[in-house]
Amino acid sequence: MNILVTGSAGFVGKNLTEALKNIRDGKDKTRPCLSVGEIYEYDVDTDPALLDEYCRKADFVFHLAGVNRPKDPKEFMEGNFGFSSTLLNALKKHKNTCPVMLSSSVQATLVGRYDGEYGRSKRAGEDLFFAYSKETGAKVLVYRFPNLFGKWCRPNYNSAVATFCHNVANDLPVTVNDSETELELLYIDDLVSEMLNALEDKENREGKFCTVPAAHKVILGEIIDLLYAFHDQPRTLQMPEIPTGSFAKKLYSTYLSYLPKENIAFPLKMNTDARGSFTELLKTASGGQFSVNISNPKVTKGEHWHNSKWELFIVVSGHGLIEERKIGDDEVLRFEVSGENIEAVHLLPGYTHSIINLSETEPLVTLMWANEPFNPDHPDTFSEPV
Repeated sequence: MNILVTGSAGFVGKNLTEALKNIRDGKDKTRPCLSVGEIYEYDVDTDPALLDEYCRKADFVFHLAGVNRPKDPKEFMEGNFGFSSTLLNALKKHKNTCPVMLSSSVQATLVGRYDGEYGRSKRAGEDLFFAYSKETGAKVLVYRFPNLFGKWCRPNYNSAVATFCHNVANDLPVTVNDSETELELLYIDDLVSEMLNALEDKENREGKFCTVPAAHKVILGEIIDLLYAFHDQPRTLQMPEIPTGSFAKKLYSTYLSYLPKENIAFPLKMNTDARGSFTELLKTASGGQFSVNISNPKVTKGEHWHNSKWELFIVVSGHGLIEERKIGDDEVLRFEVSGENIEAVHLLPGYTHSIINLSETEPLVTLMWANEPFNPDHPDTFSEPV
């Protein structure tokens, strides 16, 4: 299947084009029934003469090109309606009735209530596409997208989320007029997934319009609070809750894409003494705490127990011995561990435990997970030799 993408250098176009390339090149095998051939990328800098050739060869057209912020409002109609006419005329010239998708906007629903050139130009484009379908019999897929967000979206342009992410990531001020404002937001990966559905003739529809059912309605204040929590994570090590499919998860992916080089890497506090070091890596509200422990040669660490807390020790380098003894019993459970044979060892509640570096020359490196972050007000940690 040969695919034409207009507006290929834009936010949506770039994400879609890269997704199509991954399928074409066999890097993405999640769509086994989808065969991608040539991908014709058309944007404002493309030779206009190529549009005719692309319209002759295309088996599917994604029409994403449009004008968002022109210098003159009259350019809305020229860019959003005029070029659509040019595209459809080229398809008609070659009697190519392949499916055509149109990227419209929820702003088109405001025509008659809000006098905006952008919305009117989008509505005109929709009407043009529906008339084209009636005239030629070609399948058209008209999507009215809400506000979009995700990687590669330009800040200070037409996405508030992109601007907020960019500013918070770069320690720039954020201006919010009304934190109770509700936004309808669509994540770019969900949009691209729906575009691939459309290629497979599995688009979602509501009446004559197509839709992406994964949009989120979010209060502006919630977005700002999440972004500052993400911003503070290198200092607090506390990761906010980001459940699968949640807006928070998608926003965090977006936020990370705006980090400047100087904020990508950040230092961690190493607590060191003669025995080695202990460094907290990450804390979560419900997923526990991750740390790394380094024991110097012939050093024993631990020698304590917990009532309710449990842990996993994973030695990734060196040679050591983990010992555990149930409180009140004499039997000692021993587990010899090594970075050459990585395994996880449970540290059991009610068992005092230790980890011993058996090497006389090499450090012992252990990745540790505890089911809850350390709470100094309720440490649940009691010294006792194994």
